[in-house]
Amino acid sequence: MPTAHATPLRFSRLLLTGAAGGLGKELRPRLKAYCDVLRLSDIIELGQAAPGEEVMPAALQDKAAVDALLKGVDAVVHLGGVSTEHAFEQILPANILGTYHVYEGARRHGAKRIVFASSNHVTGFYRQDEVLNPSTPMRPDGYYGLSKAFGENLAQFYWDRYGIETVSLRIGSSFPAPRDRRMLASWMSYDDLERLVMSSLTAPVVGHSVIYGMSDNSTTWWDNTSARHIGYRPQDSSDRFRAEVEARQPVLDRKDPAVVYQGGGFVKQGPFEN
Repeated sequence: MPTAHATPLRFSRLLLTGAAGGLGKELRPRLKAYCDVLRLSDIIELGQAAPGEEVMPAALQDKAAVDALLKGVDAVVHLGGVSTEHAFEQILPANILGTYHVYEGARRHGAKRIVFASSNHVTGFYRQDEVLNPSTPMRPDGYYGLSKAFGENLAQFYWDRYGIETVSLRIGSSFPAPRDRRMLASWMSYDDLERLVMSSLTAPVVGHSVIYGMSDNSTTWWDNTSARHIGYRPQDSSDRFRAEVEARQPVLDRKDPAVVYQGGGFVKQGPFEN
C-alpha cells in the first residue's frame, strides 16, 4: 500500500510545465515565492530566466527531454499540453503520451507530488441542471476531455503502483472575468488558482485526490466537499460580474447543446476530418 511522503511548505525546486500558456504565465511569478528554484518548460518562447528560474524547453512527447526535466525536482505543476478541443491525432502526443512521460520521469527521479491540470471537460456531458462531485463517473465532452480522463487514471495508477501523489484539478474557467453566463458557474480567479495549486502542493496527505477548480460562485455545478482535505478555500466569486454578464447575454437558447451541457461549446466541436 503506498504511503505519503513528507511534504514541505517551501520547495527546493519546482517544475512548471506549460509555463508559456495562459495559466502558466499567471503562475510563473506566483510560484517563485514558494521555491528556491522554479524550473520552467514549454515549446513556446519563455524569455530569459529571472533570478531563481531555470528555463528548459521541451516537447512533452520527447521522452528523453521530459526525463531530463524531472531530474532534481521535488514536485511538479503540470499544465503542459493542448488546452482546447482538436482532432485526436493533435491531442495524443502532448496530452496523452506527454503526461505518461511526466509520470515516468517523476518515478525515475523521485518526485513525489504532482499537481495535474485536468479539466471540467472530463465531465462536460453532464447537464447544467446537475450537481457533480469528484467521484461522479466521467463523461468527457471531446478528445481533449478524454485526454484529461486518461491523465486522471494515470495519476491513480502511479499512486497505487508507485506512491506518487497527485491532485487532479478539474479546472473550470480561469480568466480575469467570466465571459458568459456559463462561466458564472465555472469561473475561477487567478488568485484562487494560486490558492488551489499551493493547497494541492502542500496538503499533508493527498494520495490521488480530484477537485474542481472554481471560485466561491453562487451558481455552481460542482460540490468539492469530498476534497476539503486539500485545504482549498476560494475567496473570490463570479457574483460581482453577474449583472454585467447577464446584461450582455439576457436570453439563452435552451435548444443549444452549449447551454444544456456543462462543457459548453466543447460538446459541439467535431468531427475532425483528417
